[in-house]
Amino acid sequence: MRWRPLGLALAATAALIALPATHPSAGAADIPLSQGKTATASSVENAGTAPGKAVDGDTGTRWSSAAGDDQWLRVDLGATASVTRVELDWEAAYGKDYKVQISGDGSTWTDLRSVTGSDGGADTLDVSGRGRYVRMLGVHRATPYGYSLWEFRVFGGVDGGQAGCDSGNAAKGRPATASSTENAGTPASAAFDGDTGTRWSSRAADPQWLQVDLGAVRDLCKVDLNWEAAYAKDFRIQASADGQNWSTLKSVTGATGGTASYDVSGSGRYLRIYGTARGTGYGYSLWEVAVHTGTSGLPPVQGGGDLGPNVIVVDPSTPNLQQKFDDVFARQESAQFGTGRYQFLLKPGTYNGLNAQLGFYTSISGLGLNPDDTQINGDVTVDAGWFNGNATQNFWRSAENLAITPSGGTDRWAVAQAAPFRRIHVKGGLNLAPNGYGWASGGYIADSKIDGTVGPYSQQQWYTRDSSVGGWTNGVWNMTFSGVQGAPATNFDTGPYTTLDTTPVSREKPFLYLDGSAYKVFVPAKRTNARGVSWPANAGTSLPLDRFYVVKPGATAATINAALAQGLNLLFTPGVYHLDQTLDVTRPDTVVLGLGLATLVPDNGVDAMHVADVDGVRLAGFLIDAGPVNSGTLLRIGTPGAGADHSANPTTMQDVFIRVGGAGPGLATDSVVVDSDDVVIDHTWIWRADHGSGVGWDTNRADYGLRVNGDDVLATGLFVEHFNKYDVYWSGERGRTIFFQNEKAYDVPNAAAVTHDGIVGYAAYKVADSVTTHEAWALGSYCNFTADPSIVQTHGFQVPVTPGVRMHHLMVISLGGKGQYAHVVNNTGAPTSGTDTVPSKVTSFP
Repeated sequence: MRWRPLGLALAATAALIALPATHPSAGAADIPLSQGKTATASSVENAGTAPGKAVDGDTGTRWSSAAGDDQWLRVDLGATASVTRVELDWEAAYGKDYKVQISGDGSTWTDLRSVTGSDGGADTLDVSGRGRYVRMLGVHRATPYGYSLWEFRVFGGVDGGQAGCDSGNAAKGRPATASSTENAGTPASAAFDGDTGTRWSSRAADPQWLQVDLGAVRDLCKVDLNWEAAYAKDFRIQASADGQNWSTLKSVTGATGGTASYDVSGSGRYLRIYGTARGTGYGYSLWEVAVHTGTSGLPPVQGGGDLGPNVIVVDPSTPNLQQKFDDVFARQESAQFGTGRYQFLLKPGTYNGLNAQLGFYTSISGLGLNPDDTQINGDVTVDAGWFNGNATQNFWRSAENLAITPSGGTDRWAVAQAAPFRRIHVKGGLNLAPNGYGWASGGYIADSKIDGTVGPYSQQQWYTRDSSVGGWTNGVWNMTFSGVQGAPATNFDTGPYTTLDTTPVSREKPFLYLDGSAYKVFVPAKRTNARGVSWPANAGTSLPLDRFYVVKPGATAATINAALAQGLNLLFTPGVYHLDQTLDVTRPDTVVLGLGLATLVPDNGVDAMHVADVDGVRLAGFLIDAGPVNSGTLLRIGTPGAGADHSANPTTMQDVFIRVGGAGPGLATDSVVVDSDDVVIDHTWIWRADHGSGVGWDTNRADYGLRVNGDDVLATGLFVEHFNKYDVYWSGERGRTIFFQNEKAYDVPNAAAVTHDGIVGYAAYKVADSVTTHEAWALGSYCNFTADPSIVQTHGFQVPVTPGVRMHHLMVISLGGKGQYAHVVNNTGAPTSGTDTVPSKVTSFP
């Protein structure tokens, strides 16, 4: 449940009225190490109770969690500290039993104190420990609500003594903005130019603010203000990691202007002066603002920089351009489980006579804001000569954000899974089959315009979203369209087509582009009931590259996490990254974008990535490859029991692929777990390997592909294959899937190994018995039980029989008679029929 019933919310409000406006504590005279630092939490009740409210020094603001146990609040002290005391100032919704823990890396935690039977109010705990991160971990709540803290204070000393204060001005010359300016001669930048003869001034109104971007999160120790005659009587000095959520470092009342210095304690990338009451009838006016930062501790992680050795940036005049593509293709054509990773970036312009053949782990993208900014008069080609004309293993490559005028009128894109084709304008036709029309098993198109006809030919299944096509011919089993202009009409009863007029929720993948000579990342806006391409309108926002930590091979997980804690986004350049700790994405709207199928490998059984239950995280364009020691969950989005409403700004997972085995032994209990509500999964291939090295029923064991616990989750283009138990297990309410492709595990040793609850085989797609509302379209499951062809699986799909659960266009297929299905869904649908690979279908259920 997302929100309290109105009556309970009013009762809670009434209880709060009786509380004093401030809540003093025994240590109020000291400045906590935690004040103004970056705080994160397992969940938030609403936008007004963010984690930073518990460390802002303001005892009238608070953090509160969702209504569930096992919630936590964490503060990053910015450097290793010796912690001696922790104070918790509880709101009426307090923790009866909880732990205070410390960590050096944000992943491995040590208990400082376990508290049982707390009665709320102010808890002061004397502790002893060293670490950078301190958290309150709730065990049992005292009320039906969540956990709520007015303030969470951590005291002690930073290693090596308190940080000194640099005499330099970290704000000088940095980008500045303001709520207003009096005129063109008093811009915000004039307060940070080092010239005491120029000034910023605002219009004559309260409140007004002046803000500077320091370029990275910094430890802040002092701010110098040089006021012009129009000064602030009352104002706040505030800091923020992201420029949106602010912590107050100092509140000043009754100031008299002139020159003043203020000692502060906190951290942030952005600092602002927020005026609440003017000292004169004019606006606010500052000659200069100087910001001083700490001199001890680790230096901040810097954003921006070059894109590393495996990003190949070209323009139409680049010498030997064709040779560059040919050289990479020669290395990558058959390197299915190799370590090479490459990204071609094409600057805007016209490229004549180019044939960009793409092998494994190779991506090509235009650097214009629109696809037509980058024109290829030639081809972007995927074929299957390396595999004797069989395209069923043409995985892990991509094309994006460019226009193609094919040399022969039709471009060839003969791919299988994990090979997205996004934001492409094909000025001709598109052939999805290999030369010779051998087997093919793809595929995915989004936000693309194909002027001519798309010919799938031997393609077994395909999903196309929010695009336009000049025509579409044939297809084998499952051709699905949503929001596609020119798509063929539904004919599932007699043919392969499922067509939905619009896509209910979509948001295109973030992409890198050039704005003049500066790299930026465009983050598209959410669309509802979309039909056709999103360009050239391009609703969304642009982020400069200095807002990203550009991750290059050799970067450590600790550095990546430090960058995230500073408020930076992540741009992974092509490479393989071994992680010895989980990557924690905790800030709303964080972008994690990979180039060239950048690959994350968790070592020693850690999880690869956790995403907090926050708004608007974008995960896109990377591969997670399970390590040889079992990981509990490779990717987790949200936290158990999460219930916040993210419908206005959902987290998206796009072209994020999971692999367990194939490149070597890999183990994971769960591959992807979605606990947050409203998540959009837009094209993923979650694969337990059926070939390669390290493959065997127990060698690369992985029980579950995708588990969805959050409500209102939408999957568009869902490919999940070969897991030891359920490939998809969906227990959240109001879930929706448009297109699902599955093969059951080939290597099931015998029927007994997968028999449970009187059922032979785990369903490819199971909706939990507790679910009352769920809907899905165009789902296919295929069996190829090569280890024991005598297995007869009970069904491909299993759902509760209730009016709110509606399944459309289901099919099961026996591939060459290697095993069979007895039914399609539950006990409904005809069995598969021997060796003929003809689908057994159910048009609607129930």
